[in-house]
Amino acid sequence: MQELTELRSDPDAFERFYRRHVEAVQRFVARRVSDPYVAADLTADVFVAVIESAGSYRRSRGEPAAWLFGIARNVVAGEHRRKAKELRTVAQIRGRELVDEEDLAALQERIDSEAGARELYRELDGLPAGERAVLELVALDGLSAVEAGHALGIGAVAARVRLHRARRRLQSRLDPLDLGANDLPEVTT
Repeated sequence: MQELTELRSDPDAFERFYRRHVEAVQRFVARRVSDPYVAADLTADVFVAVIESAGSYRRSRGEPAAWLFGIARNVVAGEHRRKAKELRTVAQIRGRELVDEEDLAALQERIDSEAGARELYRELDGLPAGERAVLELVALDGLSAVEAGHALGIGAVAARVRLHRARRRLQSRLDPLDLGANDLPEVTT
């Protein structure tokens, strides 16, 4: 796409690309991080990476949106790795903070109310990384299986197979009555 090759040198081309895709990138990031400042920073980082890698875009590897989601996925994964390292470091140097009884009770209530979501995330964590990535891009980010494949750098058939396997694994592991899975949106390929 001509516009992508111009992103580094033409501010107007970048602005058009940014305006067309910024909301989708913000949604993508907001589903993966809970801090609004981090989400804003990561969204900006995605578009910086877009400028830096615009020359590597190849139309044969997918639509610009799939390429963009691939970049966004890499930026968010890098943030998660950085945050995990930071948490390990902080845990090594800081002791446990005191929690009063009222805070503890409120926390226990919150933990109890989120049991179903934790079970779902445990099951998602149990999926092979490739299957989970395709499932997230399709079910959460609204990409088609083909677009998810492009974002992950795999073929359409491989993406569909991974999506099918992920759905089958989750359906066999989860009790729809316990998690309210009947309220989840249908995943289409």
